[in-house]
Amino acid sequence: MLIDLETIKNHLNIDSSFNDDDNYIMQLEEVAEAIVEKHIDRTLEDIIGEEGEVPKPLLQAMLLFIANLYNNRESVAYTGAVEVPNSLTYILSLYRNYENANI
Repeated sequence: MLIDLETIKNHLNIDSSFNDDDNYIMQLEEVAEAIVEKHIDRTLEDIIGEEGEVPKPLLQAMLLFIANLYNNRESVAYTGAVEVPNSLTYILSLYRNYENANI
């Protein structure tokens, strides 16, 4: 796990004493890692090997994705929504390996 539970709960504004969703939140962290790797067409291990750590923007992208999954647990939303500019997609595009991408 690249992001600890406390950091995720702080990002989600969840009180540390609320533990009912802890397992679900950590499952979302695993999903976020896999999605980021798939999107940038690189493994996070490779990035750690090259840079010594996962860049903070990628960790922030993971937190954004976790928050989206946590707050929207269904595939249908009944309210209007617009993607926030310079957020998840933008951050991930900065790290994408376009040499291997099937664009």
